[in-house]
Amino acid sequence: MTSTTGIGRAIKSRKLTPRFVGPYQILRRIGAAAYKIALPPHLANLHNVFHVSQLRKYIADLSHVLESDEMQIREDLTVNTGPVQILDSQVKKLQGKEIRTVKVLWDEATQEMIWEIEDRMRQSYSYLFPSKS
Repeated sequence: MTSTTGIGRAIKSRKLTPRFVGPYQILRRIGAAAYKIALPPHLANLHNVFHVSQLRKYIADLSHVLESDEMQIREDLTVNTGPVQILDSQVKKLQGKEIRTVKVLWDEATQEMIWEIEDRMRQSYSYLFPSKS
């Protein structure tokens, strides 16, 4: 199993399947054939050390402009994020228990959606749920 398998899993969550992902900065060389790479937060679940065979040289192109995301970073180096909206809900039955979950859109730009437990979302983000009157 190579680390490209992990990359494939991370990218499939975004419904993309490019052959190569990047460009990313090389932080340092580790051994004779491995490099530590600076990965963006959305790929944080991947190990950041790659074998040289999994890397390709970046060929500079003047028309290639890297755009940075507009985000406010606090002094403690955290980013304020929150859910955008509730898209769907479902009830799962496990061993006689019913677990209510909701599909939450966390980022409109990337369309990142995750199923979350409804009670926890109601507790933290009650404004997303219409009041029962």
